[in-house]
This record gives sequence, structure tokens and C-alpha cells, in this order.
Amino acid sequence: MEFDFIIVGAGSAGCALAGRLSENPNSRVLLLEAGGRDWHPFIHMPAGFAKLIHSDSINWAYETEPQAELDGRRLYWPRGKVLGGSSSINAMCYCRGHRKDYDEWAAAGATGWSFDEVLPYFVKAEDQENGASAYHGTGGPLGVQNLRHTNPLSAVFIEAAQQAGQTLTDDFNGPRQRGFGYYQVTQRDGRRCSSAFAYLRPAAKRANLTVQTHAQATRILLDGSRATGIEYRRGRRSHSVHGGQVILAGGAINSPQLLMLSGIGPAAELRTHGIDVHHDLPGVGKNLQDHLDICTLAHCREPITYDKVSEFASGLRYLFGRKGPASSNIAEAGGFVVSRHATDDRPDIQMHFVPAFLDDHGRNILPGHGMTIHACALRPQSRGELTLQSSDALAAPLLQPNYLEYEYDRRLMLECVRLAREIFSQQAFRPYAGAELYPGVEAQSDEALLRFIRRRAETIYHPVGTCKMGVDPMAVVDPQLNVRGLDALSVVDASIMPALVSGNTNAPAIMIAEKFAAQL
Repeated sequence: MEFDFIIVGAGSAGCALAGRLSENPNSRVLLLEAGGRDWHPFIHMPAGFAKLIHSDSINWAYETEPQAELDGRRLYWPRGKVLGGSSSINAMCYCRGHRKDYDEWAAAGATGWSFDEVLPYFVKAEDQENGASAYHGTGGPLGVQNLRHTNPLSAVFIEAAQQAGQTLTDDFNGPRQRGFGYYQVTQRDGRRCSSAFAYLRPAAKRANLTVQTHAQATRILLDGSRATGIEYRRGRRSHSVHGGQVILAGGAINSPQLLMLSGIGPAAELRTHGIDVHHDLPGVGKNLQDHLDICTLAHCREPITYDKVSEFASGLRYLFGRKGPASSNIAEAGGFVVSRHATDDRPDIQMHFVPAFLDDHGRNILPGHGMTIHACALRPQSRGELTLQSSDALAAPLLQPNYLEYEYDRRLMLECVRLAREIFSQQAFRPYAGAELYPGVEAQSDEALLRFIRRRAETIYHPVGTCKMGVDPMAVVDPQLNVRGLDALSVVDASIMPALVSGNTNAPAIMIAEKFAAQL
């Protein structure tokens, strides 16, 4: 069967694309997803994501190469392998980034991607609980709501941040990003509103949309300079399907990997794996960026954290009212800080507060009650790359983010720890904050804190940039998101970001899909 559009990857962008493109009854749309259906109940119950972070059945569970500046550690990179992709396993924080992020994209050659030009697509996607405004929309597929339940410690965190001299905000996505407050979340009526829930469910009965799960793309089919289809594996069998336009939406890892497996990428690297070079495109897999995160943990004197909450009682309360701790995204409050190292007026540090101990992505369960402040440097200078491990399409690629390669990034991470400590030391936390667990009171000097960062820092799940959009020689796609030098082949996901946005990446990935779909 031939399709007008073949979309590879049913993640944040892929589901949005499938939903929008199938609105035209004359367009035949195929959506291929390597993972399965989003049937798991913990996907839809917001707090259930804590159980999914290490589930191999719905998670690619990648690991980086050993990081020279992080004690040679391999960092764990969970990515969603299920309908909805990472939007089905993330913490649901709805953040767009800063206006200047997009204006810088446009100034660097990504014509049409300034903030004023992308804002209408954020608004189009959104169904904002607080109503429409110049910055927000209602009636869109993506539910954006206030949390139904928050832990009392989240309010303490916000108060303490204000006592530490930080400002407050009631909208991280309004005219001013800077400040502390509660995150809004991608939920609808207390349920996770993943991209699959938002865009695929309304489209499920459309005769012109075909969704194929457990279908891992292995190669782009090419006829000269034109993409004609996709080869994929389902079970032990290989299949091929043809279409008018092929759209890669596998994210910052899978999209560049599929390009290289198909002979599109840096010629010398492809030849080392015995792959015939179809199109020499040196930027494929380069420009890898991610937000590195460090957690400061303190014991809590009062037994009010989420560490020992009754899962049975919380589950019942959620089942019969979609309320209570199970409706929480756990990372309920946070903030954006302009540090003393900032190069302009944009926040350069983001914080997420968790009213529980959180160590090693939640895989290391600590005794007692605790609190965690996540902090990440928003615009790192370090750049990495993604390369192939082999020509085997089922082998994971090699991920080399080169964390902390630059002194600037190390200074920002030190500032992250010091700011977290400053907030924990405020009057508001005095009835609650006990001894500091990490980094520990003995770590006071920059040298000691940097040793702690090298030992404990982890990703906060925002890889981007490996199919960079632009006009320079290392750009992979043009501003219309078409792969440079080829026809009928596009990349539409977070891999096209020239630079990281100053915040979480789920909402921007959906915006990218909305903007691309509108131009067709």
C-alpha cells in the first residue's frame, strides 16, 4: 500500500504530525513505532512515571559512552519506546523556553523560527486550563493544566526561594520566564496527556490513518536523490512501504541513526561500518546537546514526603477521583534563575523540586524521608556527537555528549549546587530540613563540590541537536525541515534544534510538529 506520508517514530512530534496530517481525509498517513501501544496503566496515572523510568518494555534505556569529565561514568538515558514516546514517561512539565532561544535560531539562519513566529503553534497545540491569552490557547489537543495535588513541601520550597532573593511567577510560559512557582503539566482531568493521548486518540477512527506498532525502521528507501519509502522490521520479518514523503520523527537519537544506516551522513564514518554512502551530509549526528543535572538531597524531619506514601491508598483515591498524590507529577515546583554567570538577561539555571529522595533516576531507594532539588545549566557550551556502533540497525548508537567539556559548564554546575543549598538554608525550611545527604556538609570548596558533581550528575532527559536546522555546512535540514540535498525526506523532532531551549523540550517538540504540518 502506498501512503502520502510515512512518519517514523510515534513520540512527541510523531503523534502530533500523524494527528494533524490525517485531518485531511485525502491524505493517507502511516505512523511507524518501534515500541508498543500505550496500554500500561502507569503511563496514564501521572505519578506512575516513577515506575516506568527503568522499564525496558517501554524504554530504549540507552547509555552514553564513558564521560571523561564525570569520572568515566556511563550515564543512563531513558527514552520512550511506546506510543507517545518520551511524552508517555516524562514528568509532564509544560515549558517552552525563553523568547531569545528562538530569536537566536532565526538570527543564525533558521528563517521563520523566531519566537513571534513559533508562538502561534504553541498556542494552537494548547488547551490551557487557565484560559486563552496572548500567550496561551484553548481548544487544542494538548491539555495543559494546574496540578490537582501538591505536597505541602512544594509550597515551602517556593517560599524559601523567595526568601533567598528570587522572584515569583505564576506562568513560566508568559511574558517573563524568570522566577519560582508551580509547574503546569500536560494533563487532562488528572490523567497524563501524552502526545499519543492528545493527537492519536481523536484520530484513531480515521480511515486514512494507519498506526503500526513494534515496527522498527531499518533503512530509508531511496531512488536517486528522492526518498521513496521505509524498510522496517516487525518481529523476525522485514517489510517495506512506499510513500510520497518520508518524515523522521524518532528524536535526537533515532532520527540521525536511521539517516546514517541509510547512507546519509558523514561519509568517512559510514564507510568505516561498510555502509554505502548515498549522500555525504557531515552534520548528521553532530551538535549533540543535553541538560546535565545535579541533585542536592536533604533529610526531612517531618514524615510528609512522597517517600513512604501508601501506594494502595493513593491508587484508590486516584481511581475514584483522579486526585491525591497519584495525580502529581512529583516535580511539582521549580524555578528559572539568572545566575551571576549569565551572559544575558535569560535564566541560565532551571530547578525542579521533588518532595522525596531522588537518586540515580529513582533507581536507588534511600531510607527515610527526604527532599531533592534538581538543578541544571540551561545553555551548556559542551557539544557531543552520536555515531553508529555498527551497520546493524538493531544495535544502539554510540552517545558521546561530552558533558562538562568547557569550564563555563563546570562553573554553572557549581552554581547549581550553591543555589540549591541556599534555598534549603532559608527560614521556611527550618522546621523540615534535616542533615544534608548530598553533597554532604564536608563538601564546601569548589574542588570538593566539583568532585561531587563528577560523581553524581545525570541527564535531565533533554537531548537535542543531532539533525541541526540551518544554512551552514553542518546543517542537516533547512528551515522547512527538509533534509538538505534530498527530496521528499524531512526530519521533524527535537533533533532539528540548532541549540537547546532554556527549559524542558517536550512542548517545543510538539510545536515543531505543529509548525511543519501547517506548511504542508
